[in-house]
Amino acid sequence: MKQINNGNWLDAKEAESLRDELVYQRAVYAYMTMLPALNVIGMRDGSEKAFGGGYNVLPIWKQRMDSRTMVPTPNADVIYSMSYLDLKKTGPLVVKAPPNVIGMFTDFFQRTITDVGAIGPDRARGGLYLLLPPDYTGPIPASYFAFKSSTYNVFLFFRTIMAKGDGKPDPTPAVKAAESTRVYPLWATEKEIKPMEFPDASGKRVNMMYPTDQAYWTKLKEFVDYEPVSAIDPELRGVLASIGIVKGEPFKPDSHQQTALQKAIQTAPKMIIALRQLGRDDGRNRYYKDRQWETAWAGGTADWMQESYLDVNQRAGFFQYAYSSAPAMVMKTTGAGSKYPYTARDGSGNLLNGSNTYKLRLPPNAPAALFWAVTAYNVTDGTMPETPQLLPSTNGYYDIPKQTDGSIEIWFGPQKPQDVADAAFIQTVPGRAFLVALRLYGAEDAFYDQTWKPDDIARVK
Repeated sequence: MKQINNGNWLDAKEAESLRDELVYQRAVYAYMTMLPALNVIGMRDGSEKAFGGGYNVLPIWKQRMDSRTMVPTPNADVIYSMSYLDLKKTGPLVVKAPPNVIGMFTDFFQRTITDVGAIGPDRARGGLYLLLPPDYTGPIPASYFAFKSSTYNVFLFFRTIMAKGDGKPDPTPAVKAAESTRVYPLWATEKEIKPMEFPDASGKRVNMMYPTDQAYWTKLKEFVDYEPVSAIDPELRGVLASIGIVKGEPFKPDSHQQTALQKAIQTAPKMIIALRQLGRDDGRNRYYKDRQWETAWAGGTADWMQESYLDVNQRAGFFQYAYSSAPAMVMKTTGAGSKYPYTARDGSGNLLNGSNTYKLRLPPNAPAALFWAVTAYNVTDGTMPETPQLLPSTNGYYDIPKQTDGSIEIWFGPQKPQDVADAAFIQTVPGRAFLVALRLYGAEDAFYDQTWKPDDIARVK
């Protein structure tokens, strides 16, 4: 029987080269699998630097979120409330959720703890959610929606719906609803509970992006040290150990590990972009047989489970340009769930470029019980393109002129074409690629059975 290398040890230089290559491959794998955590860690650190931290601090974008907030694929067409809870510091926390919120709690790997709202246990009535630390063994009082997190850190993400004002959206009732949120430790008496703070995050320049330098690894090490061993499975901990990250031990990567970590932080993001750009061989990311629109989950579950495997490539791609995934985004629930078709290509299959002018036609009667919205994003990280427009989006709350057949036309480009209404135009950055997301809140049957389909984006010359 033939043996590897004719049954002999490798040449010393070849052995060293192969070892270094393996460490680099492990670093790339660690980058891709840890991106969900680093994604939300970046959000937390940026938010708390700007607005402060604590269970009682809930930043709200009271005049909507625009491109001055750097965060992956935010929605400018709802009112965002986002905070970061630390159950290790506080113990169990109670969250009083408002009625009709579209929200979720996730752990810090962005695995859904529970939906909140129409798809959550409160069924849009609002209610008291009890968040328990991973190591909690105490009593659980009745009458709460009680859930245990796998990490001490928990992400609270609420969206409240604006009203239709005079030809444009009115955020006032959505802000009022968000400000009715209350968060407090389960075992605290009234006099010990800190009053809620609702800083207005709108109009402020806030960087909430994940790190793109060596801080990626140092922040990951801090996270591994802080969270329980059970938060990461042993095999993945073995991958992290091979690049020098072990819970409770100093992070002092040797020269080989340092080289691999530096190379991975530069190349792993481009590998993920390559996967997104080239697409899938099985086509599961395509919403329609005859359209360019894609689904971020590629026909899987909200935690990227396909029928027989965890879709690690699709998950890494998602967290490069987006955050927060919950069952309500994937389930086919008429009038209650939310859908997010997106595209980076025009109808001819060419990648969208901000130097060009494009038109998107939405057929009449968009199947969205709550509202629809269209937004443009940068392709590499999902941030909003920053132009003089600031809000690169439009939605059904605006009085957008309709065509004779009842359809709506939305335009994209570096300059607004003549005779196009302001609310029907989204400005792009010349020379920079972009993608477009169509949001349907309260998606209806016409979307699911595909009797209503958005047109492809068409380049206009």
